Amino acid sequence: MTAFQTLAILLTFAALGAYINKRFLRLPATIGLMFVALVMSLLAIGFNQLGWIDLRATSSFVAHIDFSAILLHGMLSFLLFAGAMHVDLAELRKYKTLVGILATLGVVMATFITGSLVWLAAGWLGFSFPYIYALLFGALISPTDPVAVLGILKETGISKSLRVQIGGESLLNDGVAVVLFLILLAIANPHMSKPSPPQIAFILAWAGIGGIALGLALGWLTFQALHSINDYKIEVMMTLALAAGGYALAEFVHVSGPLAMVAAGLILGNHGGAFGTSPKNRKHLDMFWEMLDETLNAVLFMLVGLEMMVITITSPHLAMGLIAIIAVLVGRFISVGLPVFIGRFRYKLQRGTIRLMTWGGLRGGIAIALALSLPPGPEKDLILGMTYLVVIFSVLFQGTTFRHLAQTIAHRG
Repeated sequence: MTAFQTLAILLTFAALGAYINKRFLRLPATIGLMFVALVMSLLAIGFNQLGWIDLRATSSFVAHIDFSAILLHGMLSFLLFAGAMHVDLAELRKYKTLVGILATLGVVMATFITGSLVWLAAGWLGFSFPYIYALLFGALISPTDPVAVLGILKETGISKSLRVQIGGESLLNDGVAVVLFLILLAIANPHMSKPSPPQIAFILAWAGIGGIALGLALGWLTFQALHSINDYKIEVMMTLALAAGGYALAEFVHVSGPLAMVAAGLILGNHGGAFGTSPKNRKHLDMFWEMLDETLNAVLFMLVGLEMMVITITSPHLAMGLIAIIAVLVGRFISVGLPVFIGRFRYKLQRGTIRLMTWGGLRGGIAIALALSLPPGPEKDLILGMTYLVVIFSVLFQGTTFRHLAQTIAHRG
């Protein structure tokens, strides 16, 4: 099957899922699309077990989709850039220290807390699960998924300041977590040389600071170019080139592509409209990126749901998955709670911020993509099963109840 045929099928499924959700379910788009895809997958699996249909061709199609490559080396650049364009940089600056701590030390803290709890549970249940692989699971599942988070935040009534805190942290912690994941993966690989602590510090600094610096530089250059023209078609093309070319350049020089796209999106979103483009052109630009963001979101979460056809979840995986859900929430609560508790003396934080940030820390396709990138083996199977169950719980349960939690806290406040 060609790349075009694969894309055509995914777009068709995504459009069908979006229509069903809008027409009948009326759930938030992210949740509705994933729910439709999961139902389709489960029905197909059930009919296959009954012998009513032959699922081999469909399963083969889904299995041959390189989910990790499509997301991490393609869609993610556009999704992060689009998300960052709509974050209020002035509001984000008010909480820059808190968001920075949450996106760095918070991710590291959550990685070790979640990984350690899962490792202890695996030993108690009799699983052979090396600690380094438990940390790998912690690294891929600890950061909140900006695609899922931003999709939910658009449809909730929480305050602007809290939206900026959750959304800003989600955009930034993804880049940090990917670098941490790759370092742990190198340590876990017996055929690769183990990086020393100074090397780890250098890799983190180069990837993180280098990614932000590259994104700022590319965003500023693009902003200067947009300022010199008045043609929205060319402006759209230039922002597309920035998102695709900038991400590719970041990967080429081994800095964080996600952080580069977030930095570039913040520059274009907050300065391009005020100083670079006319109001009419800005409207066209926003409409284009909103449409592209919605389309890619639909494809992504439809694909996440369809992956159910090829992911094997056994009873032991189910037990570990349920434990992993609790471990992830505990890790998130502590890693968010400590910085926010300390930060309350400096910032006027909304009542219930810790609970909202804990429950609103959704996981999505990025976690699954990282799990799929692991080398084959029993550890990968266990991590993939746990990751998939955490993502399903996160999007379908946390996502659907987040608005109610926010309203309850606001009412009590």
